[in-house]
Amino acid sequence: MGVIIHAAVLAFGLILPLGVQNVFIFNQGMSQRSYARALPAIVTAGLSDTLLIGAAVGGVSLILLQWPVLANVLYAGGSVFLLYMAWSIWKSSGPANSSAAVLSAGRQIAFAASVSLLNPHALLDTVAVIGTSSLQYEGVARFYFAITAAVVSWVWFLGLAGAGRLVGRTDRTGRISIFFNRLSAVVMVGMAGMMLWKLIVS
Repeated sequence: MGVIIHAAVLAFGLILPLGVQNVFIFNQGMSQRSYARALPAIVTAGLSDTLLIGAAVGGVSLILLQWPVLANVLYAGGSVFLLYMAWSIWKSSGPANSSAAVLSAGRQIAFAASVSLLNPHALLDTVAVIGTSSLQYEGVARFYFAITAAVVSWVWFLGLAGAGRLVGRTDRTGRISIFFNRLSAVVMVGMAGMMLWKLIVS
């Protein structure tokens, strides 16, 4: 039981702060015409987090800590993707359920994967916190640790998209939807700026 509580607390601590991934999932829940239509983004984010957690616990992702050049490549690539996403979302800002504001399943998958897998902050947090914390466990206990952390991510994304759907359904004027779309774009630009700064000073 202790390992499950430990993993749950760590996972929630990492996922709760406002970030690009959270804003994007909330946005999709809000802007899609139904909850089911936001599933491509939810499932992609969940699978991406599961992959990262598995890699961190398995020790594979420790290479990020050993090869600074790889981290720089991630910062460069991640910032470019985030700027493109910010531009796309800002350009499509409009009332929830409008044709301009709704992303196709393919774009949801591409965007969700990029904010999950090309986010150096998320990658390094996973390695530094989840990966190193799992080292105190062995065998089945470490497996439980990884599974619990992954389940927390899935539950969070499902709930976050659900909250977004509730907001989208009650937003009859479209103003809330426009605000969150633009907030999402601003957060992405801010994260891209931080990545570029890290790249410059490294």
